[in-house]
Amino acid sequence: MAMAGLQGKVAIVTGGSRGIGAGIARRLAQEGCKVVVTSRGAEGLERVAREIEQAGGAALAIPGDAGIKADVEAMFDRVLEQWGTVDLLVNNAGWANPIMHILEMDEEHWDTVIRTNLTSVYLHCHRAANIMVDQGKGGAVVNISSFAAARSHRYMAAYDATKGGMESMTRTMAIDLAPFGIRLNVVQPGAIHTEEYDQSLEARERRGAVVPLGRVGYPEDCAPAVAFLLSDEAGYITGQVLAVDGGVLAQLRSPQVDAPLPASVKSRLKR
Repeated sequence: MAMAGLQGKVAIVTGGSRGIGAGIARRLAQEGCKVVVTSRGAEGLERVAREIEQAGGAALAIPGDAGIKADVEAMFDRVLEQWGTVDLLVNNAGWANPIMHILEMDEEHWDTVIRTNLTSVYLHCHRAANIMVDQGKGGAVVNISSFAAARSHRYMAAYDATKGGMESMTRTMAIDLAPFGIRLNVVQPGAIHTEEYDQSLEARERRGAVVPLGRVGYPEDCAPAVAFLLSDEAGYITGQVLAVDGGVLAQLRSPQVDAPLPASVKSRLKR
């Protein structure tokens, strides 16, 4: 049974060319949404849009950098030209690699992660909310965070900071936009297995070993949670975080397997 209130809605999914974003885009199309997928990977975007259309859905692929205002504005302008409205937004675009010890992190790395993971959320929410308010019919936003907002990774200070900032910003925007009927929530994925990881069974079992449910997650595990929070069935839910992590945050042990110090950092330890 389709979720209430999604049929015919225009939904934008950033970082939609692969992984969690592509899974969310496919699910929203199945629910009857007209789906806009956007990311820097034009080839991947076209593939996802094609798959949606071949399955009978409506999709629009728009390449662009989620952290650059001109690209974001151009994307929204094209969506309005094509479909006349924006009803739903999923901020999924993000960047984490290469991991970097805080003693070796440079300002360029910090700025790139902040722009891609946090500034991008502001840019998209700001424009989408203004469209929704001007059209006077409300809307819904889901920001894709990470268990990094609650449990730290080694060597990922910039990434973890963006996810904590995203969740705090989402709560503030949820309060600011509630009078206009616009809801904002967070989905917080755990160990989700996508094409960027080793696809062997051994690798998946190794990642899943620290998960209480005993396996890694997949984009298909995150997509229904996002669809629910965007739907009318979640009409009284805003400013909340929904973890999709197989129980990782319910346990004491860190979700990250301990990693050795980089040799360049280890050499600086006092004997």
